[in-house]
Amino acid sequence: MSDLSDRTLTEAPAPAPTRHVDAGDEGYSKDLKSRHINMIAIGGAIGTGLFLGAGGRLAGAGPSLAIAYAVCGVFAFFVVRALGELVLYRPSSGAFVSYAREFMGEKGAYTAGWLYFLNWSTTTVADITAAATYAHFWSMFTDVPQWVLAFIALAIVLTANLISVKYFGEMEFWFSLVKVAALVVFLIVGVWLVATSHDIGGNTPGLANITDNGGLFPSGVLPMLLVIQGVVFAYASVELCGVAAGETENPEKIMPKAINSIMWRVGLFYVGSVVLLALLLPYTAYSSDQSPFVTVFDKLGVPGAAGVMNLVVLTAALSSLNSGLYSTGRILRSMSLAGSAPKFTGVMNKGKVPYGGVLFTAAFGVAGVGLNYWMPGEAFEIVLNLASIGILGTWAMVMICSLFFWRRAQNGLVERPAYRLPWAPYTQIVTLGFLLTVLILMWSDGGVGRTTVMFLPAIAAALVGGWFLVRGRVAELAASRD
Repeated sequence: MSDLSDRTLTEAPAPAPTRHVDAGDEGYSKDLKSRHINMIAIGGAIGTGLFLGAGGRLAGAGPSLAIAYAVCGVFAFFVVRALGELVLYRPSSGAFVSYAREFMGEKGAYTAGWLYFLNWSTTTVADITAAATYAHFWSMFTDVPQWVLAFIALAIVLTANLISVKYFGEMEFWFSLVKVAALVVFLIVGVWLVATSHDIGGNTPGLANITDNGGLFPSGVLPMLLVIQGVVFAYASVELCGVAAGETENPEKIMPKAINSIMWRVGLFYVGSVVLLALLLPYTAYSSDQSPFVTVFDKLGVPGAAGVMNLVVLTAALSSLNSGLYSTGRILRSMSLAGSAPKFTGVMNKGKVPYGGVLFTAAFGVAGVGLNYWMPGEAFEIVLNLASIGILGTWAMVMICSLFFWRRAQNGLVERPAYRLPWAPYTQIVTLGFLLTVLILMWSDGGVGRTTVMFLPAIAAALVGGWFLVRGRVAELAASRD
């Protein structure tokens, strides 16, 4: 009898793994469709980093910029692919904050959430500053103060975000469509110009623009390495589709297609555009003061090209602002219901929008309006530095969550979905190494980059101090759930 009992106990099936439940996932509508998610994925991979930032980076690194975009694009894909695996395991509007809570505990969720908020609250200021700057291009806005234009941009996008997720999805769909259409037109025209050797302002397109001007690395390899930090910023919104997955039906069907498409879009739009730009004109023809696409069309003598491209760049800035308000609202709600963010950021309106979190992020945008009033010339650069720290921290937290998830799967505590991050755990480790390398490059660059890295101790101190303020409420809410 004893042997039978022992054998029965030994052969009893192991209990099925329990799936984490996050209170922050409840209450949302599922109004985002496949076309919204696909365009959100595109919009996250295409922004002002390409439309505006590529000009200065081309001038600094030459044609090797295409290599930097390709390398950073691969790691951006790893990050979003890792997030995609977690989404397929458990869709959550809290995204990596919710996953950090499950695999790393409340301290991990707290750190991930506030690093993400640092990224987007500062990027919000950068976006409204950029939008105001671009608007000044047109004569009708020249006499309007920059801070007024910044406030108008914030008010318009904030209003759409507060109504419902459907309005956010529609706005982002059309913003992304404008960006994609502009790039497709440029790619078609650019290929035609190269194929026909059409004169561009006295210059003949072709490989000679690279070989006769110092080759791929006209100033050496170091400038290409140093621009990587800026290129990472260009990919800063790729994680957005993971947040949006919590408000869509059938994410298991929609998300893999949207995420997988990011890789070829990166190759086509980013790397392809930079290669074309290098073939069309010598790298010395570009500058940080003008979009490289405007430079090409200006030298072609196309009337109105500068105005059209300025509209596209303005759209990219508004798209980024739209995304930032949306995603931080969801992240803050997940944190609020766990006690690590202010209570009011967890409140939802009738449209099932976490308006408390959206307004909290927008409040930093209002502070940015003030920055535009007092320091219109330096506002963009100041906030961009802080945003870069938030981006690196967010990507690192995604990969750490993915690593913990892989380890739990190896121990049989969770089951990995069929859609997986390839080559785990080496992919996560290599990506974390890459992010650390970017931080080292920022320090090596001196100037602005070094100043940015010097912010790290202050950010770490603020996170530690904040945790001591909220840990009581976090523990209280955790005990009430148990």
